[in-house]
Amino acid sequence: MIFMTTNEVFEKVKSDFNFDVEKFPLSGPDGMKTSFYGLFRSDTSECVGKAVSQRYEAHQTDDVLAITEAASKVFGEGMTVRTHFRDGHFVSIAPPSSYRREIFGTSDNVFPRCVVRAGYDGRAFKTSLGFFRDLCKNLHIPSATNIAHSVNIRHSSKLRTFMNELIADFQLLGDSWESMTKQIKFMQNRDVQIASFLNQVYDSPEEGNKRAETIHKNRTESILRRLINERQKSGRGQIDDSGTVSAWEAFNAVQGFVQHDSSRKQNFRNEMDRILLASRDAHVQRAERLALAV
Repeated sequence: MIFMTTNEVFEKVKSDFNFDVEKFPLSGPDGMKTSFYGLFRSDTSECVGKAVSQRYEAHQTDDVLAITEAASKVFGEGMTVRTHFRDGHFVSIAPPSSYRREIFGTSDNVFPRCVVRAGYDGRAFKTSLGFFRDLCKNLHIPSATNIAHSVNIRHSSKLRTFMNELIADFQLLGDSWESMTKQIKFMQNRDVQIASFLNQVYDSPEEGNKRAETIHKNRTESILRRLINERQKSGRGQIDDSGTVSAWEAFNAVQGFVQHDSSRKQNFRNEMDRILLASRDAHVQRAERLALAV
């Protein structure tokens, strides 16, 4: 990972989001006037988000920069950022390497990620704490259990005037990292039987439905290949005859399959799209709950 200076972080966000989102009135058939307005990118004229009222004030790149600046006040130099735009701005903020935590040996580590979602859907901005696992390149944003930590940013425009509140939001997420890593270590120290775990995550296919049976078989084999490969890379060794693995391994095998291996529609194959879709996936959320079950 190439770490950036604070100025480099700002320049990247500014360059990647080098456009405005403009509001124009929407018309009905034959030019019929309506009370609705549409939002359009200034560079591509792409319609984004949903129809809004005349009073709606769209956030702009400077608001996203204000959020990034607040993160830098908390995490300091050495952050990296990744950006994405789909009906809104997404920024994944990686704090410095000092936040790294070992989970097993030296090759299975986790790093925090703060993922900012600034959509044009009328909802508050949301910043969520996730974790990146270097062993498998999984990036998960928990949402189904008490491992999840997020804050809603109430204001959607002129965010720079609320800098103190933004800094406090990121401080809260930064302070939550230790709590999240404790939960991750709990998963690592908890044993599960992988066949039973997968049977609880995925329902059994309908008997006699050959297509469903084939999909179930191929998915299970893909998840197990991922699990075995990650055990070898991390030095855990082969799975014993009982099929016992840590809940941490079992969860990541499911999450990694959904993020990296499952098929997606052509226009949802961007890496950030896959991360966001995987975090909202019902099976990943079920695996998260099972891995953390007491």
